[in-house]
Formats: sequence, C-alpha cells, structure tokens
Amino acid sequence: MTDCERLDMTWGSSASSGYCSQSDSEHELEQFYTARTSLRKTRKRKEKDEPVDCRNQELTLSEIQQKVKEYNAQVNSNLFMVLNRDGSYTGFIKVQFKLARPVSLPPPRSTSSSSSSGRDDSCQEDKALQQRTSFYLPRDTVKHLHISSSTRSREVIEALLRKFTVVDNPAKFSLFERSERHNQVYLRKLADDERPLFLRLCAGPNEKVLSLVLKENETGEVNWDAFSSPELQNFLRILQREEEDHVKQIVRRYALARDKMKEALKNFSTPG
Repeated sequence: MTDCERLDMTWGSSASSGYCSQSDSEHELEQFYTARTSLRKTRKRKEKDEPVDCRNQELTLSEIQQKVKEYNAQVNSNLFMVLNRDGSYTGFIKVQFKLARPVSLPPPRSTSSSSSSGRDDSCQEDKALQQRTSFYLPRDTVKHLHISSSTRSREVIEALLRKFTVVDNPAKFSLFERSERHNQVYLRKLADDERPLFLRLCAGPNEKVLSLVLKENETGEVNWDAFSSPELQNFLRILQREEEDHVKQIVRRYALARDKMKEALKNFSTPG
C-alpha cells in the first residue's frame, strides 16, 4: 500500500485524525473547510477575539525581577524562569496543537549516488515535494519549548515544526493565546513579532489564565503566493476531497430523511 493510499483511507476518520471528522465532544460536530472559510456548528462556549490584559504592558527591570520571582513561586515543576543580568530572561512555554489538517514529513533520503548534483535542482525539489508523507498529529498534542524573552511567535512556530520535522510552510500556521474568564473562552491570534514568554510571565503559570495554541490559518488569511506549485496542487486535492466528503454527507442526510418520510406515509391507510 502506498503512502497516498494510506492517506486516502484516513479521510472522514475519527476525531483523533482531526480532519473533516466528528469531535469527541457532542458540542463540536463536523468541521468542513472550503477555500473561503470554515463551516462549523456553534459551540456552547464560544471563542471570542478578546485579548488578555497583560500583553500591552511595558515592564521595568525591577518589575521583571518581581514578576519572575512571583512566577517561580507558583510553579509546581522544575520549569522555572531564569533572569539574566541584562534584564532578559529564559523559560519554558507549553504549546498545544489544534490542527485540523494533515502535516507533511520530508521524503526518505535517497541512497543513490548524487553524481548529477547541480542538475535539474528545481525538478528534483518539485519531485521531493510531491513525495512527502502526510500524517495527522494526535489531537491535543503538547510540546514544551525553552525560549528567551526576545523569541518572537513566528520563531516559536518554526521551532515547533522543526521539532516534529514538519516541512510545511510556516505561513500556514499561527500561534494563538487562549484564556478562560467568566465561563467564556477567549482566543486571540498573536502577531508575528509578539513575545510568547513575555505573555507567559505576565499571565503567570496558570493555563486557564493563558495558554498557547498552534492552529492553521484560516484559508482566507493565507498568502497563497508564498507557496510552490506542488504545494498548491496538494491543497487543491485536499479541498476537493473535503468538498466530496461534505457533499456525500449531505446526500446521505437527505436520503435518510426522505426514507423516513416514505416510511411514515406507508402508515397512513389509503381511503377506500
């Protein structure tokens, strides 16, 4: 069985695949993605674009020292923050993966001789892109990263992809901050130059106050000109699969309703 065949078998699979599937929560059903937006049923707890309060703070050196001290006093593990003499600091962030689409791994390295090195490099690169292996990261995968106070969110995304040897373009993904307040969940997309460790320091270690989530960009926000031709062709195939799966589910739903109506009609006696 080829990699493509294995990939084909995963379409419409369970929520653990995280792709056009039902969620294990009865409040999250059927996620379908088209070229313009994502269609989904409303959750009881909506995610709103309301930022956490600490992200716009500018801290002095003494305030940073106090924040680091308070943060470390609340940590129940060894994931402390370390303050440097120049006022910078290092620490750990935890990022949760919320990916609905498969990610790509590089193709196996060829064992053949590279005697033709330097020739047809562009053709070889396109062929390598087409031979990538796609797979689904398990739902709610979590990764810890050790970063500095100067690390930007775009750098965090690139580091996460390297950790899993994912070769997809980082422009496909964004980092989000998630917080829970007053029985509501708030989700905000971080700008590329925001500093996640600074947000973590301001919010403290409590994950309900602030947690970090890696998600795909909405298709309408993606700069498609940044992708290569094989990548775009792969996206088109994915969208076609999604559309076909969506259509099949709608047809089945209406067919089931039609059968139930016909069955109900049989229960009525025909007037003599």
